[in-house]
Amino acid sequence: MITDTYAILALVLAIIWLVPMVCRVIHVPAIVGFIIVGIVVGEHGLGLIAPNHTIDVLGKMGMLYIMLQAGIEIDMNDFRQYRLGAVTFGLYTFLFPFMMGLLVARVMGISWQTSALLGAMFGSHTLMTYPIVNRYGVQQSAAVNMTVGATMLSITLSLLVLAVLKSQLLAGDGWQYWWTLAGKTALLGAVTFGAFPMIAKWFFHHKQATAAGFAMVMLMLVGSAGLANWAGLEGILGAFLCGVALNKWVPNLSPLMGRINFVGNTIFVPLFLLGVGMMIDVRLVVAGWGTAIMALAMIGTKLASKWLAAWLAQRTFRLSSLDRELMFGLTHATAAGTLAIVTIGYQVGLFDVTILNGTIVMILVLCTTASFVTEHAAKELALQEEARLESERTEDRWLVMQVGEQRDEALRTISTFSQLPEPEFVTAFDWQAAEQFVERSGKSVVIYHEHQPLNTINRLLVAVPQHAEKERDFISCFGQIRRLSSQIGAKVVFYCDDDAKRPLQALCARQGKYLRASYREMTGWEDVLQIAKQIKADDMLVLIQARYSTPSYNPLFKQVPRMLKEFFGEYSTLLLFPEQRTHAEGQDILLTDIPQPSAIWRLVSSVKEWLLRWLRRSQKQKQ
Repeated sequence: MITDTYAILALVLAIIWLVPMVCRVIHVPAIVGFIIVGIVVGEHGLGLIAPNHTIDVLGKMGMLYIMLQAGIEIDMNDFRQYRLGAVTFGLYTFLFPFMMGLLVARVMGISWQTSALLGAMFGSHTLMTYPIVNRYGVQQSAAVNMTVGATMLSITLSLLVLAVLKSQLLAGDGWQYWWTLAGKTALLGAVTFGAFPMIAKWFFHHKQATAAGFAMVMLMLVGSAGLANWAGLEGILGAFLCGVALNKWVPNLSPLMGRINFVGNTIFVPLFLLGVGMMIDVRLVVAGWGTAIMALAMIGTKLASKWLAAWLAQRTFRLSSLDRELMFGLTHATAAGTLAIVTIGYQVGLFDVTILNGTIVMILVLCTTASFVTEHAAKELALQEEARLESERTEDRWLVMQVGEQRDEALRTISTFSQLPEPEFVTAFDWQAAEQFVERSGKSVVIYHEHQPLNTINRLLVAVPQHAEKERDFISCFGQIRRLSSQIGAKVVFYCDDDAKRPLQALCARQGKYLRASYREMTGWEDVLQIAKQIKADDMLVLIQARYSTPSYNPLFKQVPRMLKEFFGEYSTLLLFPEQRTHAEGQDILLTDIPQPSAIWRLVSSVKEWLLRWLRRSQKQKQ
């Protein structure tokens, strides 16, 4: 057995390096590879690595990492659309395993209390295979959004059953135990959803260092897990809540999220899987019929009940068979929550050594099957999504521009968060040069001015001119707004007339592309100045523009640069120009009936122009 610290570290790093490469060659999920290698090198295998406190601590961080990633990577727009599905599937995936486990345990002659705790253990699950979903890029699908929400509910219900049974066995607790639990849980919620977002807001307003942001997220992760554990809940629940609380502040495509994923998937998650493998003693299966029978009963109950829950969710919400397979693969893997329940159950005397050993065997089998099922479903869904995107792909070309300022990083950030395909970056010295760029180019154009970091924006105030829905590239501009809102977690407020409101509502309600939006009436472009009275410090102004003689062009667009300087100089702004084909078949028809501004606005503009000319002449005469 290796005892030297550096030798153990070298062996662990070699395993982390080699296992994924070998698994890719033999077409086995890396999760299974790490668990099997953990069995081989652990004390129950070759005995190369002794039980190590450092590896155990880092392994726990891996489980917390998986739950943190699940919380951060939820698309909150899609999650709100599927919240009913998440709650329903959460009840399915807890109640059916709970009842089936309770029934099977009673048939085997086990007591009511032990049977109830076994049912709670079957009802919980761990998102161990979530890294597979993340790797294939299908984490924003309806099935995954429902499953992630259902995970939080099922873990909470399982831990609640554990708390009830534990309180019954602890003499003298009574109602005091529940008041204490409620108070500690309320404190956990206040810190996680109150203090953490405030700290993150302050940090991102004043700091930009990715390393410091990573340290802040790690501190919040460990703090929330510790609070949850102190409250009598499980640390993984606190980690998931921390991820949800930081969802807005850590966009999926940001450098900070890239660092979180890299460190977790490279170090912490593999160490957690190795730790799970090192706990498993395969010899327990052949040591006696009692362990084998218990393990088979537990595995069969878990697989059957979780599949039934996924099938009912598929039928209830009319999902595809691949969605059902993915939900089943994500929910029948078990580790952290199950280990917590079986450990406490063994300590208080509800579980004997046979159930303990059977649980360890069940973890090995279910982690293996869940990896293969999730891998297959995620891969097929990714291929379907790629085919769909390929069929919907347009020839849109994007020009991302800034006026005056030399801040290429801000342009790259906005294009990354908006997921623009191969954009061209341009800097215009002034607004006159910018207008010339726009008119000469037929591309979709973005003109961006950053006043504060994107992930601190709370609302996108989008001004939509009359007839904008008639532009051929209107949907692409809407898509950019939706993707940007999804990445930074910002609400969208559309200022538009009734003609534009109807198609916007239809676009916002599309399945899988849901957008949380509200609408306010704007009858003419001069009403944009009303937004200046309603805009707040953490808002971004988005103006949908148009080139001359296109359907939504308005002469007042000429006043936009001056308007931005006078009324919106202290806010981030984004101008969107839809693509205009000027040298290709099917080019846009030039309209002669251009919407005109009101008479009052023309009078005010004329007086203002006359005053400016008079001031310029006066200055020249003085010189």
